[in-house]
Amino acid sequence: MEPSLSEQRLTFLRQSIGKVISNSPSNFMNWLAPVLIKAEHGILVCQYTIRKEMTNPYQILHGGVTAGIIDDLIGATVFTMGLNERYTTVNNYIDYFATASEGDEVIAETSIVKRGRTILNLQCEIFLPSKKRLIAKGYSNMLNIG
Repeated sequence: MEPSLSEQRLTFLRQSIGKVISNSPSNFMNWLAPVLIKAEHGILVCQYTIRKEMTNPYQILHGGVTAGIIDDLIGATVFTMGLNERYTTVNNYIDYFATASEGDEVIAETSIVKRGRTILNLQCEIFLPSKKRLIAKGYSNMLNIG
């Protein structure tokens, strides 16, 4: 029996566990340079090192980069689900709770909240492990565009 599309994709992703992702079809993900920690059906966990170009004038993680991490990793999570259809982001809702600075390592973890026929709802939490803090949590609705 041939493995499902989800299992094929997870096998591909799992080859990068512990490594910096640099060959993603997402140029933005390549720029973010995450280290893949875990890849399961509907779950991705990545570690990001905050670089100077990711910070704002206060030298803390830029909110737009935080939003980008959430959006990009949620999109990659849809890939793990092995769906044949294409999905695009309808909206993002993000709560910002704490800051991270240049040199900090943050962990982002995604999960599926609800899977409908047309809309997928996923979430992403970003943690700062060194301070045991949740720095942001976001939700996205993804629309099936065929």
